[in-house]
Amino acid sequence: MKSESDAAKLEPKLKELSLLFELSQAIARSLNLKEIVGPILKLMAEHMGMLRGTIALVNKNSGDIMIEEAYGLSDSEQARGKYKIGEGITGKVVETGKPVVIPKIKESPFFLDRTGARRDIDKKDISFICVPIKIGNQTVGALSVDRLFGEQIILDEDVRLLTIISSMISQAVKVRLDAQAERISLLEENKRLQQELKDRFRPSNIIGNSNKMGEVYDLIAQVAGSDTSVLIQGESGTGKELVAHAIHFNSLRSKKPFIKVNCAALPESVIESELFGHEKGAFTGAMAQRKGRFELAEGGTLFFDEIGDLSGSIQIKLLRVLQEKEFERVGGNQTIHTNVRIIAATHRNLEELIEKEQFRQDLFYRLNVFPIHIPPLRDRKSDILLLCDHFIEKYNRKSHKNIKRISTPAIDMLMSYHWPGNVRELENCIERAVVLSTDGVIHGHHLPPSLQTAEATQTGVQGTLKENLQNVERELIFDALKSNRGNMAKAAAALGITERIMGLRVNKYGIDYKKLRPHH
Repeated sequence: MKSESDAAKLEPKLKELSLLFELSQAIARSLNLKEIVGPILKLMAEHMGMLRGTIALVNKNSGDIMIEEAYGLSDSEQARGKYKIGEGITGKVVETGKPVVIPKIKESPFFLDRTGARRDIDKKDISFICVPIKIGNQTVGALSVDRLFGEQIILDEDVRLLTIISSMISQAVKVRLDAQAERISLLEENKRLQQELKDRFRPSNIIGNSNKMGEVYDLIAQVAGSDTSVLIQGESGTGKELVAHAIHFNSLRSKKPFIKVNCAALPESVIESELFGHEKGAFTGAMAQRKGRFELAEGGTLFFDEIGDLSGSIQIKLLRVLQEKEFERVGGNQTIHTNVRIIAATHRNLEELIEKEQFRQDLFYRLNVFPIHIPPLRDRKSDILLLCDHFIEKYNRKSHKNIKRISTPAIDMLMSYHWPGNVRELENCIERAVVLSTDGVIHGHHLPPSLQTAEATQTGVQGTLKENLQNVERELIFDALKSNRGNMAKAAAALGITERIMGLRVNKYGIDYKKLRPHH
């Protein structure tokens, strides 16, 4: 009888050892969690009478706990198994790192049944056991099982066994988490590299995310790595020189000089000497030999700004240098070979100048190998506020100001203006407004008169004192209503006027304050 009793006591131990042995064999076959969890949970179901089992892991990216693998759950039920740290039994186990046993889940207010797997069955006889999965001292997930409740079942023994199993699979979990982390890292690196590639040819002082500027960045990226001549065309103030800088500093010549020639600023009498240099005594005042811009730019880039203003005689000499790659200094006879990349820019229509015989066609073809057109600001208005933010930050530092925002009416004025001076004009406007502002806000009346006249804005408003004062009053009222979310009483109090006067002014200026309320 004693031997039968001993055998009965040994039977659970033998079953447990058999389970652990089979589990160790399953784990030895692979450290791929997806490959081993299914067999592990199935073995647990056979040996422990488990109805359902799950392995949930903490997602390092979102911080949520999500069911990675499950036994006895449908795909949709498994997908619903998502918890915050500390939420429900699973969340609490991950938060504390301690196992939790619920003898009867129907009697527990903490059991969420997030998966919905137990809705159609009698919950009163189901026990739920959840143990932490740890890597070192860090809890990275939870192993849980459902099993039928029975008076003969010792749940503490199940906890002990599950703790051993969670420890056995922790290495496979670590591999899975490392793979997840590596995947996230690779995705982030890929995203960073894509952004870096996208931004590579965009200098920090070129601001703009519009589609038209995106096309410019693509062209810069295509041409920067070659020695091709580039002709940059665009209105004054669009940033042609910045594009030339971008091409040079992202080219193989970036470590060599970038030399600028302003063709419009140099008198014709000195431009030849400026470009090609001169020998001592070549002309009155030539006291010593002097190198020209071509020699100074050797190996680098020579940028001709406003090339459309070059005289006919200089055009001929420049064409020869582009064709022959050589020149002589003024007053000299020694041929100097040159290795420079030419980038030219102009706001003028060179093809029209060719028709008027003011610009050489053959020189145009030499320069216009790779044309880039910079769009005017009026064609990239989505960039205006981005540029404003950049210039406000710049002149806040210079003027020791703290401008925090631009009022809505001022934004409307900036967006409706046609910007004949482009980005340069916008920068000047913002610099002026930053200096004038005294309340941390750029208002419409801080902007130049050219933005407020009927001719400039095409609004039909006459620039009388009375009308300008009304504009200021309307702007202050609109701003107060906007700040107070359309609440007339609060807006009136903020401006120090009565609600009656506020109502009269709102009617006078046709302000729809209801649109400023939160539900709109």
